[in-house]
Amino acid sequence: MSNNIVIRIVVFGTLAILSIIAAQTWWVTNIWDLKEEEFHEKVNIALLNVAGEFEKLGRNLPEYDLINQVSPNFYVVNVNDNINASNLEYFLRSEMETVGLTEEFQYGIYNCTNKNMVWGELITYQPNADTTNVKREGLPVYDDENFEYYFGVTFPNRGNWILNNMRPTLFLTFILLITSLFFMYSMFVILRQQRLSEMQKDFINNMTHEFKTPISTIRISADTFLNNQKIKDDPRLSQYARIIKDQNTRLNNQVEKVLQIARIEQDNFKLNLEEIALQPFLIKILNGNKLNIEALGGTLSTDLNTPDAIVKADRLHFNNILHNLIDNATKYSKGEPDVQVRTYTKGRKNHIEIKDTGIGISKEEQVKIFKKFYRVPTGNIHNVKGFGLGLFYVKNICKSHNWKLELESEEGVGTTIRIIL
Repeated sequence: MSNNIVIRIVVFGTLAILSIIAAQTWWVTNIWDLKEEEFHEKVNIALLNVAGEFEKLGRNLPEYDLINQVSPNFYVVNVNDNINASNLEYFLRSEMETVGLTEEFQYGIYNCTNKNMVWGELITYQPNADTTNVKREGLPVYDDENFEYYFGVTFPNRGNWILNNMRPTLFLTFILLITSLFFMYSMFVILRQQRLSEMQKDFINNMTHEFKTPISTIRISADTFLNNQKIKDDPRLSQYARIIKDQNTRLNNQVEKVLQIARIEQDNFKLNLEEIALQPFLIKILNGNKLNIEALGGTLSTDLNTPDAIVKADRLHFNNILHNLIDNATKYSKGEPDVQVRTYTKGRKNHIEIKDTGIGISKEEQVKIFKKFYRVPTGNIHNVKGFGLGLFYVKNICKSHNWKLELESEEGVGTTIRIIL
């Protein structure tokens, strides 16, 4: 994943989370305000009904300023006459239950004689609740000359009532908070992995470039040995020199493959596209591989049906992926390799099929086969070597050319890889 993509993910993800948090905060605030308003409406209805009950008892209620909200949880009701505490408690209990308020409340009656609030009882709806040891707060006096006979009601747990009625909202807010924390942790892990990945790439690039000098030196030395007459005259030394050159070539190919993969991942490689006559190009590659397969006692059969096909491709990378696929078909054969190469035209597209009758790939492994460094477990086949980069390279080169890559395989039967150009 490139740095630009990571930066975009972090920026857009952060903006999205901040937007969601802002919207959620606005929502929670509005829900709180609505619940406060609902609580206030319920209390007002209940207190109006209580005042109505006193009116039925012959009290003359004032035409205005009947109910005043002194604070968010303290209300006073102007009855304008003497108040019976027993009646008041009964009316309050009954009307609070009617409007659905079952929160604890405390009421008090104003005493005109001593200018204090009296009868400060705490009312609870919990069954068998013991309120004898509950601390009762003294209700404040409402300083208004028009209020001579009034009672006050306070709700000490008003906030709890609002919170209890906001449980779904608070639950969703909690989920959002957990999601935001998980996102931030994910961003931390992604950035950390990106940094480690960059360090790994830099190390591999430096290491493979450092390998190039000794590999070149060994190749020159091996060529010198092979061209020396004394070495040619000694079969044992000549064989050792060929082994050194062959293994040096193999090592150089692996290093080149790692470098090509690094360039692909960093998006700093460019395709050198040119028009290529497909069939002559394939014949040249197949002739070179045919000798190697026959040396192993196998066969390479061809069925080329694209004599006039012209494709636009990078010659070097096209050559590499075909060698790679034929090499895989050879390595993963059972016993003597049997490799079949077929080309044909379907519609306006040219197809190249490379088929083997080897060990095949299970359904579970087929989804992983094109991943970097992944190698299919080969059981008792220990002569198959590699870094797991071949098919990853093939996939990326095909993707860069906008070619389609298809895989068909059955375990124990064989594998067919198809490139659609």
